[in-house]
Amino acid sequence: MTDLIDYRLNDGIATLMLNNGKVNALSPEVIAAFNHCLDRAEADNAVVLVTGQAGVFSGGYDLKVMSAGMAQATELVASGSALARRLLAFPAPVVMACSGHAIAKGAFLLLCADYRVGIEGPFQIGLNEVMIGMTMHHAGITLARSRLQAAAFERAVNRCRDVQPASGGGGGLSR
Repeated sequence: MTDLIDYRLNDGIATLMLNNGKVNALSPEVIAAFNHCLDRAEADNAVVLVTGQAGVFSGGYDLKVMSAGMAQATELVASGSALARRLLAFPAPVVMACSGHAIAKGAFLLLCADYRVGIEGPFQIGLNEVMIGMTMHHAGITLARSRLQAAAFERAVNRCRDVQPASGGGGGLSR
């Protein structure tokens, strides 16, 4: 379909394979391609199966875009949030087949699916906002609380209480 996401339709299942380099970073172009694939799946009246290449589902937002300036970061987060809302409201079932690491927005995408399956291995799946001492946003907390069992939710949003803030200061959690 695109260089960023491969779209294949087979027996009513639209498979979207993230294929955006080494960590499947979510850039404005990837999010636009994702939405285009969802448009096509909706037109095809298909169940959606999303996966990544072997070893990585998604490393989250593209850090080059996030560090390019406040306007670019804000626009990327807004489009990523709109994609999450779209996945949550998609008219057909959405299945995420986690093919490896799923960090930050990659993990949030997993939470947006109706069903999640994953490959066994030494992969990290997590909301790295917690790990780097950032405050978790309300939408993320609500999504995690609604999709995770209580113990998993507590680990996901409270796990880093002893982690010191990243260099640059501010925002760290401590006991």
